[in-house]
Amino acid sequence: MIGKGKSISHTRASMSYGWSQEKDAEIVLKEFLHGDSPAEITREFKMIQDQNYHCTKNTLSFVISPTIEDGKQLEPKELKEITERFIHEMKLGERQAIAFVHQDKEHKHIHLYVNRIDFRGIAYNDSFIGKRSQQAAEKVAEQMGLTTVKQVQFEKEFNLREIRTEIKRRHDLTMKQFQPKSFDDYVKSMQVNGVKVIPTINNQNKLQGFRFEFDGQNLKGSEVHRNMSLGNIGKQISGIQGARILKENNVSIKLAGKVVDLTPNLALKITKFIIKRAIDKGIDIGY
Repeated sequence: MIGKGKSISHTRASMSYGWSQEKDAEIVLKEFLHGDSPAEITREFKMIQDQNYHCTKNTLSFVISPTIEDGKQLEPKELKEITERFIHEMKLGERQAIAFVHQDKEHKHIHLYVNRIDFRGIAYNDSFIGKRSQQAAEKVAEQMGLTTVKQVQFEKEFNLREIRTEIKRRHDLTMKQFQPKSFDDYVKSMQVNGVKVIPTINNQNKLQGFRFEFDGQNLKGSEVHRNMSLGNIGKQISGIQGARILKENNVSIKLAGKVVDLTPNLALKITKFIIKRAIDKGIDIGY
């Protein structure tokens, strides 16, 4: 569950958004208030706010968002409990407050408005309110057995590790299965194995790297694995024939039907690798 918070001065406009019928808004909490419209609630807020003319951003606006899956299971009474617990964690009791749930989209969420000025005319300290809102939402989620941001982050990181591993596995399979002799061959072969390889070409028409698209993720080669940078892929796909290609074409290659240049550093790195390998094997490459 995510919590966001800030102090605002445009109470009526924000309240009107919260109460919007287009959002299928439903009131889930109402404290020390009697009005039945944004204008009436704003007037009631202002009666208390007039006690503290120094404070201009005198309304607190919060958004509390359970995960999509949690939201599907939450009934109005549970949404009210979430709001009440959140108010308690933020130490905002004994203040005018109103909360609406928006359910016009798949992602159900709560808009909460609290009078920053209490009945004694004292303004609530809003220092680090964004961070404190998230911490309060985390505590409420833990108390009610809902998914926390930490859990969501862990799942994302776990899934990302799995995706990186799978891309690397398909890369290794491509190298073994197809033995591509050029970057163009490599891109096509990876496509066969279910990974879209997207060349990164700069304004000077030089190939700078590859991005890998798989299962909804788009990652740089170096983010997948250190052996999947453009230079390392170039080393893997360049055989003895590669030296002649680099020499004859002045470090230009054909990729996806277009001719692009390798950066000088990349061309030098691959060429050095090819020459070194040839020397190690005692092969004359005529370079």
